[in-house]
Amino acid sequence: MDIILKNSSDEPIYQQIVTQVKAQIMNGSLAAGDALPSMRTLASQLRISVITTKRAYEELERDGYIENFAGKGCFVKRQNTDFLREEGVRQTEALLAKACEKARMCDLTLDELKEMLEIMYEGNEND
Repeated sequence: MDIILKNSSDEPIYQQIVTQVKAQIMNGSLAAGDALPSMRTLASQLRISVITTKRAYEELERDGYIENFAGKGCFVKRQNTDFLREEGVRQTEALLAKACEKARMCDLTLDELKEMLEIMYEGNEND
């Protein structure tokens, strides 16, 4: 499991972990049944507080991405990837609706908005 934390991000550290683990489950890097590092191990690897990793794991479990077995650890839960993808699409649509509303308020043309989106999308692929 590869987690890269960005200190410059506005996103809290625990949320960066959650986002990256969810992405790795969605893209197949983490498969159902895969063991996650213990909270202490992950905290040590990332040089962060165990409380932070605990919060991330709790959110992942609450959202149905992982399951915790007492004495055994945390494992990737079997997922309905179609449902997860649909949820991601729905969230993306909601964010794009807000972006379009803001663009109209700023008098941006559709072509300008498309250009911005292309630049941002390609830039995020290289991060």
